[in-house]
Amino acid sequence: MGLFSHGGKYAAPAKPSRLPRGFRVFLRILGGFSIFLVETVLLLAIALYGMMFVLAKGPSPTARDLFVLSVRETSAMDFLANLFFTPEEIAQIESKGEEPEFKDTDTSLIEIPDPTAPTHPDGPQPDAWGLVDEDGDGIIVESVKGEGYSGYMMVVLDPSRVIMGSQVSDFGSRGHTVADMVAQFDAVAGINAGGFYDPDGRGNGSIPDSMVVYDGKIYYPELGVGNGFVGIDKDHILHVGRLTPNDVREKNIQYGIGFGPILVANGEAQTGLHSGVNPRTGIGQRSDGAILMLVIDGRQVTSLGATYQDMAEVFLSYGAVNACNLDGGSSSMMWYEDGYINNCASVVGIRPVPTTFLVLKEGANANG
Repeated sequence: MGLFSHGGKYAAPAKPSRLPRGFRVFLRILGGFSIFLVETVLLLAIALYGMMFVLAKGPSPTARDLFVLSVRETSAMDFLANLFFTPEEIAQIESKGEEPEFKDTDTSLIEIPDPTAPTHPDGPQPDAWGLVDEDGDGIIVESVKGEGYSGYMMVVLDPSRVIMGSQVSDFGSRGHTVADMVAQFDAVAGINAGGFYDPDGRGNGSIPDSMVVYDGKIYYPELGVGNGFVGIDKDHILHVGRLTPNDVREKNIQYGIGFGPILVANGEAQTGLHSGVNPRTGIGQRSDGAILMLVIDGRQVTSLGATYQDMAEVFLSYGAVNACNLDGGSSSMMWYEDGYINNCASVVGIRPVPTTFLVLKEGANANG
């Protein structure tokens, strides 16, 4: 008896599957999981877009400004602001900060003690800010916490141990991680320093985006200093401001970069600090010459990040006379002794950078 379909045409019998039954089950499970994964990602994307829409178009101007400034401060996510605002609206939000007044650093406010002075007979004692170098290595590391952020403050008691770590011969070809710089200079600690050319978040950390001063020599002067310059002179005093190449030569600056903004100048917080919430790195100096290095984690559940105002307040609480913001975001890293002590905000790993600030081993100093 022949086999026919309802249409009257011959229907060939289905060929049995040649795939093992276990593999067919695996494919069905994989297909189901793929559908689930796509649906989950889609739902998360919708939820994220909804959250951004509420921040951008909700009733709070403060939340709106924080959203715009936060995403505009990172090269990889700055396009998100364009989803909700016109270029004119974005420019208006970004222009709300006041133009800072730049003053010459008053070096008389910094008095570096004699490093050969005898130590206290009873061992390490609290300094004027209540900090104790308990292990006697000349470095104090403390955790810092604020509303919505956490990070670390490193206090380097001897400023002559702080230098800029950079491989100027690699400018334009490759950058180096903070860990690499620490190893190359046989240092014990370090932080990232200046920014770099980073189109769409894909830069390799090799091309600085501002003037750089390394070992007294000036590189990329034509790029200017952005929102401010921070540099260390021959006497280990940290200067902040909008320095020109002539200023660098006159003040005998040995190491420095442009980035900014200036956070604290001559003992006072700068006014008009206007920013979003992001991972941050900064450097400052106390009146006794101790160098302050700050890193704030961000883009994490436990630490969203800090504003410039947050940073200024932290620096002042640690006695900063002068302080400057450095490159932040995915570049913000602090190395101490045997590893990074903060969390990297980058999903692709530690980013290479063109410049760092390093802490040399005890007995070593910037003057050799």
